[in-house]
Amino acid sequence: MRLSRLCSTLPNWVQTQGGDPEVLAVETDSRKVQHGSLFVAIPGVEVDGHRFIPQAVERGAVAVVFSDERWAETLRRWPHVAAVRVSDSREALAYLVAAWHGFPARSLRVIGVTGTDGKTTTVNLIAAVLSAAGFPTSLISTVNARIGDREYDTGLHTTTPDAPDVQRYLAEMVAAGSRYAVLEATSHGLAQHRVTACEFDVAVVTNITHEHLDYHGSYEAYRDAKARLFWALSQSHRKPDTPKVAILNADDSSYEFLRPIPADVRLAYSTRPSAADVSAVDVRHSPQGLHLRAATPLGEVDIQSPLVGMYNAQNILAAVATGISQGVGLDAIRQGVESLRGVKGRMEIIDEGQDFTAIVDFAHTPNALQRVLETAKSLYSGRVIVVFGSAGLRDRQKRALMGHVAGRLADRIVITAEDPRTEDLNAIMEEIAQACRAEGRMEGRDFWRIGDRAQAIQFAVDMAEPGDVVIAAGKGHEQSMCFGTVEYPWSEHDAMRTALRKRLGK
Repeated sequence: MRLSRLCSTLPNWVQTQGGDPEVLAVETDSRKVQHGSLFVAIPGVEVDGHRFIPQAVERGAVAVVFSDERWAETLRRWPHVAAVRVSDSREALAYLVAAWHGFPARSLRVIGVTGTDGKTTTVNLIAAVLSAAGFPTSLISTVNARIGDREYDTGLHTTTPDAPDVQRYLAEMVAAGSRYAVLEATSHGLAQHRVTACEFDVAVVTNITHEHLDYHGSYEAYRDAKARLFWALSQSHRKPDTPKVAILNADDSSYEFLRPIPADVRLAYSTRPSAADVSAVDVRHSPQGLHLRAATPLGEVDIQSPLVGMYNAQNILAAVATGISQGVGLDAIRQGVESLRGVKGRMEIIDEGQDFTAIVDFAHTPNALQRVLETAKSLYSGRVIVVFGSAGLRDRQKRALMGHVAGRLADRIVITAEDPRTEDLNAIMEEIAQACRAEGRMEGRDFWRIGDRAQAIQFAVDMAEPGDVVIAAGKGHEQSMCFGTVEYPWSEHDAMRTALRKRLGK
């Protein structure tokens, strides 16, 4: 594809030198550049891709896209190389790879789901509803990408895949005959343009609470990043007979902030009766799941979901509202929601025949931890024992917040590692411990610090008595844990099963 054709899709660009070469590949890693490649220099958190422009040229790049104006002079050393200056290399990359794949999102109806908690579950619920209605539907979530009958694992630490992967997935969805794509859109994915050029038709929010302030700097900036999904509705490509739809949570503080953003259609959902377009008339929950009666513009629908926890009522209502917006009937909505048996690492029960309940959950924010602990206390008669930590080099404020939540709601607390990275694990655990003490909890009686996560889970399991519930929170589906700068293999499920089997003498 000619460089001029690729660049014609960019929001703003200036070609500073060179001609119009045929581009054979688009790369951001200079080590992958071959003759005919277009190299996009991305300023990273730790490494600036502009530094690798000489290596890319040496390896045969015929064109370079850059955003740091200081490199314009350096590029003149290679007049045969086309150079294109842009204001934002990450944004440019998204449009370039979308153009490379023929803008696949324009052949799909694309639904984006953002929020602090509940995104993955809501993505899967929406996909299940659309599939039940007979629409071929693919998805990309934190846990997995499902395209046709193929499944891809995305369960490491990158919450939203990078733009080249997202666009490749979308192109595969088109080739597989999908009509809908449901994408999980994280704040990082939105801020770093990983989902730019996805041509969203529907934007859905679960909630916006405290998270990722290490990256965004403030709650307001974090909220603004989430709002990009809703602004993208009016800024993205218009597809024939496809209105732009906003699905809002009337129970969340984000509602008043997101409501003024332009959309052709707005639908709100609420767990309060008659409080929104889609609302819960009746919600009951048990260890076996949720019973929910939803009032909608099409009438009422009774849903019996195997998903556990009152907070999942909001996720279900978000999926119901999305289905309504796409013309799905109530029977298909009910069938779709009821077909989702669960999501890996989300309030997932691990059963080895023990006389207490063991749960693995991804709760790694103060709000999510509070929801999980409140759910456990309402469902089980025994003590609630929680194992959790807080990540290093991430939002430091939430360590104390999570310690306060656990101190108020859990009966026993085991503080442990959760991706400490290059920070001192003992210092991280002490910040959580201080918050537990502030809630009147005593170390050695109410809470313990055990840095080895496997040992911490074993300690909690060994402590459990009949009727208790042990919750390992924070890792969920993730397959690695970071110490220093190394990602080591990790499975919360394996650690819990090993602890249970050891206790049972298996």
